[in-house]
Parts: sequence; structure tokens; C-alpha cells
Amino acid sequence: VSQRTVVLMADVEAMFLQVQVPAEDRDLLRFLWWPEGDCDQELVEYRMVAHLFGATSSPSCASFALRKCAEDNRDHFSPVAVNTVLHNFYVDDCLVSVASESEAVSLCQELSALCARGGFKLTKWVSNHRSVLAAIPHEERAKEVKDLDLDNDALPVERALGVQWCVQSDSFKFKITLKNRPLTRRGMLSVISSVYDPLGFLAPIILTAKKFVQDLCRRRLGWDDPLPPSVARDWMVWLEDLHLLEHWEVSRCLKPVDFGDLASAQLHHFADASEEGFGTVTYLLLHDISGRVHCAFVVGKARVAPLKPVTIPRMELTAAVVASRMDKLWKKELQMELEDSVFWTDSTSVLKYIKNETS
Repeated sequence: VSQRTVVLMADVEAMFLQVQVPAEDRDLLRFLWWPEGDCDQELVEYRMVAHLFGATSSPSCASFALRKCAEDNRDHFSPVAVNTVLHNFYVDDCLVSVASESEAVSLCQELSALCARGGFKLTKWVSNHRSVLAAIPHEERAKEVKDLDLDNDALPVERALGVQWCVQSDSFKFKITLKNRPLTRRGMLSVISSVYDPLGFLAPIILTAKKFVQDLCRRRLGWDDPLPPSVARDWMVWLEDLHLLEHWEVSRCLKPVDFGDLASAQLHHFADASEEGFGTVTYLLLHDISGRVHCAFVVGKARVAPLKPVTIPRMELTAAVVASRMDKLWKKELQMELEDSVFWTDSTSVLKYIKNETS
């Protein structure tokens, strides 16, 4: 979804309830019910005929049904619409980007028609282009954009798979909401876990906080023991700085709006380690046909060093392994023609490990 400039986001309405449970399996979904909520009345036994919210099996079963719908109707819709259902749906959330507004409007109409073949209704449509929103029926738009004046009002901030997406600026942002947590190891971990950052934009910042927690583990501090004064002081400074992230944003699209047609694209992976931890970062290097160059951040990963002592060369090798895994993952996810990837390390030990045919 980060490759092209026009974004479409939608949601399948009550997705699980559109998929029936096979008759032979419905006895596994029996439940008891008191008529009118009166506990004095005789219990009535029911069973679910559709997949219910909260069941472990529901997401995979509903996703299978949606994909089957796309496969069965492959001959009636464009390959773009079918591939969008197969590759750009995350259970009931649709996220896809296209090159132009006209493509977006056409895809929106096709996706709605395709999903309707299987009894699925797409709603809560959002786009970062006003002309696309204007082409979507009012009742099918997301609540935040339903009543907007598309000529004057600013587009809102939406949650895209848990990430804050500013539709107006087409950028990712972070909303930091810190509840009061005790100055304990448990409280620290709760705060760290509340910062959702799947792409690793904040990996170096979060790594600092994880080092605080690891230091408490080394001291064998209990989950609810008060923090030592020195750690508490450093932790409070980190918390105060964390709010500054709300003023920071990063462009969603890997390619600038005014960038020309691609001549080449290549992934560059950097891996390194120290006594405190190890990490990798991946960039996408783009060249257009006019010779312009653009480098975009793709993903970052950082881990604290294990409590059990490990040599730095060993951790550098671990970082290199993570980089190779990122390469495999993003070659699949980016769905674009890429040149051979480049891996960067300043460790001669890692290079010798790699070249050693017996290891």
C-alpha cells in the first residue's frame, strides 16, 4: 500500500456473520440463553449458524470465504480487482494503493461488486483524494468523512491496521496516550507495549526504554518493586521526550508524488550490533528515467542484547540473518521489480562467516 499515490481503504461489514458454519459443525457452537434475560426462566439452547466474533477460527474461515469468492469470479472481474482481494485484504480490512484517481474510482466500484457476489458488503471507504471520495456513495463512506465539506474541510486522521494515518498529508503519525503507570518494572513494560510501531520507525527510541527494563532484570528487581532512583530519573526523562513524537510524521508513499517513471529499484539492508543490542534497517533506493534518485525508509528492527553474554561478532551475525529475512519478506510484499539486494555490514567476522563454506 506504500508504493502508489492514491489510497483506498475499506471495511467488510459484519464479515464473520456473512459466512455460514457447515451444518455438521454447528453443534460445536452451542450456547445457553435466558429468555428476555430472566434467570428464573428455563434455559433455552441455541447454536450459531454463522461464524461469531471472538472464535479463534472465525478470521481464517471468513478470509478463506472472501478469497474463494474472488477465485470463483475471476472471469467476471479485472485481474486488478481479483488480486486486490487476494493480496490486499487483512481479514476484513482492505488497503490498496493505485496510480491515479480514475483507477481508484473504477477499483472501488469493482471491489464492491465482486465482494457482493459472495454476500460481503464493503463500507467505511476512505481515500486521500477528494475526487475519489466524491465518487463514493455518501452512506458507504467512513463516519469521519461522511459529513465533510470535500471542498474546504481538512481530511481526518484514520487508523490503518492500527497505525495513525493522516489522510490530509498522506503520512503516518503517532498518537502518544500515556496512562498513569506505577514506577515499577511492570509499569514500564506497559508503557513500552502501548507504543504501536510495526514498521520500526521508532526502533532506536523504543530500544532505549527496553534497555531500562533489561537493567532491572539484571538487578533481579520484582515486577512491582519500586524503581531505583537513577533508573526512575532516566525513565521520566524518556517519558517526557516521548510526547515529542506526536509532532513527527513520515510520508506513507515510498515514491514522491513528482517522481518520474521508475528505471530501477533496489533494497539496501544495513546490519550492526554493539554490547547493548543489534538491529537492521532497510531502505528502498529508486532511480527514475530522468536520473533522479530517491531513498525511502522501509522497515527497522532493533533488539536488546541477551541477558546471557554473547560476543559482539555473534550478535553482528544475528543482525545479518535478520537483514536477510527482511529481504525475503519485502521482496514478496513490495510486489515490484527489484534489482539484486545490497547488504551492508562493517564486520569482517560476519563476512568471513558468510564466505565459510563449512559453517
